[in-house]
Amino acid sequence: MNKLISIIMPVKNGEKYLKEAIEGIQKQNMNVEIIVVNDGSTDRTEQIAKDTGCIVINHEQSRGQVFAKNTGLKHARGDYVMFHDGDDVLNDKVLQIMYDVLESDESVAAVMAKVKDFVSPDVADSIQETVKQEPYYGLFTGAVLMRSRIFDKIGYLNETVHTGEIIEWANKMAEHKLEIKKIDLVATNRRIHGHNFGKTHRSTEFQNYAQILREKLKKAN
Repeated sequence: MNKLISIIMPVKNGEKYLKEAIEGIQKQNMNVEIIVVNDGSTDRTEQIAKDTGCIVINHEQSRGQVFAKNTGLKHARGDYVMFHDGDDVLNDKVLQIMYDVLESDESVAAVMAKVKDFVSPDVADSIQETVKQEPYYGLFTGAVLMRSRIFDKIGYLNETVHTGEIIEWANKMAEHKLEIKKIDLVATNRRIHGHNFGKTHRSTEFQNYAQILREKLKKAN
């Protein structure tokens, strides 16, 4: 049997798309534990996650995506870790490909694939203009598979950064000389539906990028 992969899903009020996201992981036919961190939801998120066989950890009040990811990390038992949004969908067989890259080369600490945006069928066509037409690197969600032991070296995610945490993570990886291998593979489909975290927190995102840059410059000096 393959080594265990911990898939960490921070979700707040995700009942609309959560079952499809979970099924996309289960169809990978890999040795996984799906950890849904229910971040203060008031809908059926908890029940859907339980009904589909996930491990569910509840935050009574919303603490935000980064805090929820750290909660998931503290409960993860896998040799490998992936963060996955509750509204995105993995492509078939991609988890095996990413897993094989890590298994074949111990010097690689994480493998990064690509993300492809798609407009959710249940929203208006007018949102189409906001969607990137080509696949791209740069998101945790369903596109990065990591060795869980790297967090023993770099620590957990910075909970003062509410968005853009992948930039700080990549900086810490570089500081510790941990290799991230990019592969030309579209691993996950990122659903665009008008309420995505990155869209609704765009101003915070830019503030956090500036904060990360300032901290990096301080270390350089």
